[in-house]
Amino acid sequence: MLSVILKRVLQLVPTVFFVSVIIFSLQHLLPGDPALIMAGEDKDPAVIAQIRAQYHLDQPLPLQYLYWIKGVLHGDLGESMRLKAPVLELVATKLPVTLQLACMAMLIALTLGVSFGVLCAVYKGRLLDSIVNVVGLVGISTPNFWLGIMLIFLFSVHLGWLPASGYVSPFEDLGQSLKTTIMPAFVLGNAIAGVLMRHTRGAMLQALASDYVRTARAKGLYEHVVVIKHAMRNALTPVITLGALEFGTLLSGAVLTEQIFTIPGFGKLIVDAVFNRDYAVVQGVVLVTATTYILLNLLADLGYILVNPRLRDE
Repeated sequence: MLSVILKRVLQLVPTVFFVSVIIFSLQHLLPGDPALIMAGEDKDPAVIAQIRAQYHLDQPLPLQYLYWIKGVLHGDLGESMRLKAPVLELVATKLPVTLQLACMAMLIALTLGVSFGVLCAVYKGRLLDSIVNVVGLVGISTPNFWLGIMLIFLFSVHLGWLPASGYVSPFEDLGQSLKTTIMPAFVLGNAIAGVLMRHTRGAMLQALASDYVRTARAKGLYEHVVVIKHAMRNALTPVITLGALEFGTLLSGAVLTEQIFTIPGFGKLIVDAVFNRDYAVVQGVVLVTATTYILLNLLADLGYILVNPRLRDE
């Protein structure tokens, strides 16, 4: 198993390198000159020249990339041109907010999606299966912005149970933090729960129809043991992949939800950076997001091995 882990880790190095090249190259295809934006309304040529020299914008692109990647390897993602703050500091400030939101959303999605997917497979063709399938389809089809607005209207405006917007760190007040994040977490986890439910149901149906499940039932094992220990364990392999990818999507794609609930997370940071042509912030945030995706795929591969013992021998 250790050799498999080392092999996967070594594969990450060239992947991250090519991702960094793509990120840097595509960023410079955006129209506009960040030096002109930073220079203000006067656009003094001397100030523009100074800004370009300070941020190496007057150098050829390959040389700019070398300056940037050298800093990344030393833990320096650069400095925000607009905020005048280290990008690593901005990422360290915003990422925990989105990470908390993503973890809560995935917990909701996994709890609802996997449990109801297993129940639908066990009770295939019955009333529960039909109801959950309809609810899951509605959850997948419902736009996040509409659901978020409806939840605010119901639980904040009408009932007054939860705050409509804002964010409180769990280190300051855990209870208030849960109140400010439970609605956006449900909005994000809602659609993912529907997708996970349908995938889990399909994988469970295939597993329940396999020979080893029939053999387990012929041995006289209890049905819950057959479902959980034999069928569910093998059916979780595609769910692990989907869960890892969806979690990566949550870290980078919660922009709209964060805007609706006024949460100062990762998504808002990158949107503001793109509009302001803040190269260092965009490159740093996208690199962190891409690296997270790659690491999540690595964790998914390791999850296969833990769930399916046959892969350990292979």
